[in-house]
Amino acid sequence: MNPLKGLTVVALEQAVAAPFATRQLADLGARVIKVERPEVGDFARGYDETVRGLASHFVWLNRGKESVCLDLKSPEGQVAVQALAKKADVFIQNLAPGAADRLGLGAAQLREINPELIHVSISGYGAGGPYETKKAYDLLVQCEAGLVSITGTPEQPSKVGISIADIASGMYAYTGILTALLQRNLSGEGATIEISMLEALAEWMGYPLNYAMYGGVAPARTGARHAAIYPYGPFACGKGLVFLGLQNEREWATFCEKILGDAELAADPRFVRNSLRVENADMLRNEIERVLADSTAEEVAERLEAAGIANALLRDMHELAEHPQLEARDRWRDYNSPVGRLRGLIPPVTVVGAEPIMGAIPDIGEHTDQVLAELGLAPGSVATKA
Repeated sequence: MNPLKGLTVVALEQAVAAPFATRQLADLGARVIKVERPEVGDFARGYDETVRGLASHFVWLNRGKESVCLDLKSPEGQVAVQALAKKADVFIQNLAPGAADRLGLGAAQLREINPELIHVSISGYGAGGPYETKKAYDLLVQCEAGLVSITGTPEQPSKVGISIADIASGMYAYTGILTALLQRNLSGEGATIEISMLEALAEWMGYPLNYAMYGGVAPARTGARHAAIYPYGPFACGKGLVFLGLQNEREWATFCEKILGDAELAADPRFVRNSLRVENADMLRNEIERVLADSTAEEVAERLEAAGIANALLRDMHELAEHPQLEARDRWRDYNSPVGRLRGLIPPVTVVGAEPIMGAIPDIGEHTDQVLAELGLAPGSVATKA
């Protein structure tokens, strides 16, 4: 049995944050009814056409959902959504600030007609405060949360290459919903949940925030290196890069003896403890890369593994798609879409005895008539086109 079988989720969602949360629920067996704008749908459908004509973001975030097109600016469309919410367990939205309330779909309004409803709102900066109505795209929230200031090289700050602010808020929405379901089982009451992208990402900034607040300066931008641990990060070999991470003095001594072939280097006054290795990182890098120059990255990684030193190879997206560990653990499945069968990874949380749903990606409005019929509404009675 799938853990969330029987749970109904109504989602007024777009882009990444809320769809990320609801796709997790769908994979665990929940019925997710995705309410989209007539004709154009979730604007993430138009980001690109790389997956046989479908958008890569949309494919990633929307499998296993039912698509219903409603004109939420029409009274009939609002009545239809309210009827859905009345029968739902969870209602989630990430519309523009204040939009849900103006449409009669705010938490107070919907929980009045369904007291057991778990109402979830995701916004950029949260209700109240000077940033309440500020536009909040992922890059901009990364900047406001300080992430860009510590990411990149000393010369150039950089954003993270994925929508990490959206993902963070989506993950907190997902876990918040599961928490509220547990609470409802005890109290019989629903919940109102609010998540801000800024606050979600700020929580993930705990280490650099504490470092700066109590150390006086923020961690330096060091590219793929670590600002406070060394050696940790990429090192050039005769061919390719190898990434390694040493966490303690025991590993440092092992690294010197078995990888660098110089056990005495561990006691060198310049490198004898981690803070000194960070201070003298450039000198130590030269010494390490001199030894690695006669080997390929793969050969060095094998030696590091044999010595018990943490290591990794730099893989691109094609190599990730063929990763031997994912293949060995049978993490890939096929699922349906409007353009045929696609391949995707199963969710990272493995529930023993439950196979993830991995349902089809819906076409725009594919389930409109079916869902309206369940509500006793004829398709012609509701504005489903722009």
